[in-house]
Amino acid sequence: MRIRTAALASLVLFAAPVAAQGDGGYAQDFKAATEWIGGNYAYFDQKRTEWSDVPALYADDLGQVRTRDQFVRLLEQVVDELYDPHAQLNTNLRSSYRLVPSGTDLWAEWRDGKARVTEVREGSDAQRAGMKPGDEVVSIDGVDIARAVDARMGRSYPHATAAARDWALRSVLAGTHDAARRLALLEGDAGREVLLPAADQPTGSDAPLTASLVRPGIGYIRINDSLGDDATVAAFDAALAQLRETRALIVDLRDTPSGGNSSVARGILGRFVDRELPYQKHVLPAEERETGIRRSWLELVSPRGAFRYARPVAVLVDHWTGSMGEGLAIGFDATGAGILVGTPMAGLQGATEHLQLANTGIGINLPTERLYHVDGTPREAFVPRVRVDVSGAVAGRDPFIAAALQRLGAK
Repeated sequence: MRIRTAALASLVLFAAPVAAQGDGGYAQDFKAATEWIGGNYAYFDQKRTEWSDVPALYADDLGQVRTRDQFVRLLEQVVDELYDPHAQLNTNLRSSYRLVPSGTDLWAEWRDGKARVTEVREGSDAQRAGMKPGDEVVSIDGVDIARAVDARMGRSYPHATAAARDWALRSVLAGTHDAARRLALLEGDAGREVLLPAADQPTGSDAPLTASLVRPGIGYIRINDSLGDDATVAAFDAALAQLRETRALIVDLRDTPSGGNSSVARGILGRFVDRELPYQKHVLPAEERETGIRRSWLELVSPRGAFRYARPVAVLVDHWTGSMGEGLAIGFDATGAGILVGTPMAGLQGATEHLQLANTGIGINLPTERLYHVDGTPREAFVPRVRVDVSGAVAGRDPFIAAALQRLGAK
């Protein structure tokens, strides 16, 4: 069974025993998974992965599988050969790595050979522990960070691959669901240790969104990781009605790491357009590989609601703006409904499709469609028009809101 989805929710479902069909169940599902990924993944041309080698590279591991949990672990390794955070299983173990970005509190990159923290999630354990952009991670749980990253990487591509090393670094720093993380850091010449508890990072609110005034006449709506919840559209309508007379609006998408669905995104964006407009472009590489004929299309947003909010809008984004959050963000830019303010986003590639394996019931979510801004920029490469430097952030002052207010002429 295959179900096409606009984006992937990050709810983690832990594995429960399901019997495979005889001795061949795992082998059959492994073959189905590797063939489906090989035929449908949209980004092989951007990877160093030799997918045709993957079945042989994991053949011995497959032969040792005796339980469903062992098979889950094997499939996680196989999918991770793509070093793509948008390619995931929908069933995980307590010992599985957290999803990035939804489950992590740190964003980090390799810079000049050092593992640098570039952003810390607002309200996270890492922020409470005093971590900040610019920190260098030296080790995790007593293991040199470069060694830990190398151990996290796959078998089918060179470990010098820069994109794969950044993916592995962020995954290692996210940690697993069942273990605390002990990080050794350098800040300048000063070293210190930070212990982060074994707790997934919640959104901090059960409500779909929060709304307020950040200044007299300046409205503020924050989406609380709820772009997959149909109730968010009604909540947004109610908030916008309360803020209708404001002279400008800030829409905060910094807590949308889990993605969602396009109907919610279009429901929100439809309150800011006066005619039907394209807001993102889709391309289906699998069809072109099969037929030699390119297939692409524009997705449209239509006006919706009792009124259009036509005053200036600033849209806040950061590394925890993911998947459908990124789609909504580039939609604001493409339609001219708002200007993006922030850092680069999560960079999750494509729209995902779902395969459920016949014997084990395990699901795989895989990017099968490429997504683009209507100007042709890949969604994962789009950056805000107004960049925010978080390296010099002052405690108690939100640099994103400050930059948005300055852009809106309301310091």
